Amino acid sequence: MATVLGIGLVAGPFLPGSFLSAAQTGSAAVVTAAAEEVLAPFGVPSTPCSVTDTRLPEISGMAVSGDTTLVMNDGGDAVTVHQLDASCTVVGERTAAVDPYDPEDLALGADGTVWFADTGDNRLSRETVALIALRPDGTAQVHRLTYPDGPHDAEALLLAPDGTPYLVTKEVLGVSGVYRPTASLDPASTVPMERVAELALSLTGSPGGPVGRAGQLLVTGGAVSQDGAMIALRTYTDAYVWSLAGSDVAGALGNAPARIALPESPQGEAIAFAADARSLVVSGEGLPAALTLVPSTGALSPAAAVGPAVQAAAGQPGAAAGGLSPWTAGVIAALAAGVLVWASGKLRRRR
Repeated sequence: MATVLGIGLVAGPFLPGSFLSAAQTGSAAVVTAAAEEVLAPFGVPSTPCSVTDTRLPEISGMAVSGDTTLVMNDGGDAVTVHQLDASCTVVGERTAAVDPYDPEDLALGADGTVWFADTGDNRLSRETVALIALRPDGTAQVHRLTYPDGPHDAEALLLAPDGTPYLVTKEVLGVSGVYRPTASLDPASTVPMERVAELALSLTGSPGGPVGRAGQLLVTGGAVSQDGAMIALRTYTDAYVWSLAGSDVAGALGNAPARIALPESPQGEAIAFAADARSLVVSGEGLPAALTLVPSTGALSPAAAVGPAVQAAAGQPGAAAGGLSPWTAGVIAALAAGVLVWASGKLRRRR
């Protein structure tokens, strides 16, 4: 009984009652990523190089700028972006004396500003989260944001072509919220966000990650292509790609994605578009950290088949890998993940 109560306490935020209340968002668009998929136009992944520099033990965010890959750590006492060459060697860094709480992702603006998503919140205790802008001249600004429906843990940042930032939350039951600011960012004030979409993921059967099957549901990183035509989100095990028209991120996520089963990794969190703006680059925490290229082989196009990952009932509403309903499988995964997070989660400082 004590064990059951302990699990209930740990997994409480993810039990059916709170799940249903969190999903009642009024005008938010509901997206079911596994309800309809397109044939993934991507080839066999390769690993051109691996990061071995001890300054980068927890790669959590990534962007590509020409021949340079920008990466950041999950954590640290200053905002720092490291620049990697084609051999995964650190050839430079940009930093500012801003101490983040829990940075999880980054995005590169058109003007060269690196945006850090200081949005991690494992304990769901933060009153505000932050976007930190590191400009090319080395100056930095902190922009505070609040959710309309209480704290969330978010590890994915999507920077739309018009400069609007979107945060995608990391939810154990696979229904992530998509949020954007309701006004222009202002370093002098805290800006509220609105929930504009929900992204419902299903179990895929792809192996990898630190929390078993639950890792197939947890969004850990995001990217927008350099030409503004594509969106990518990843979990610990899979990548999802959408076409983007203009800057309508919420609308794009309402379409069927291409899903790519990523190579198994212990804790994959970073994703970016390669220099061709179509291929994907992924990496994650731990050393050595493989920098894996997933090559593009064509345009996104609807197809009856799904991507390369094995699924027991892909595309069938009400079914998931292993024959369980998504709800049942999600609850099981949530309980298991809750125990693991409680037992081995990182202790974060509170600002």
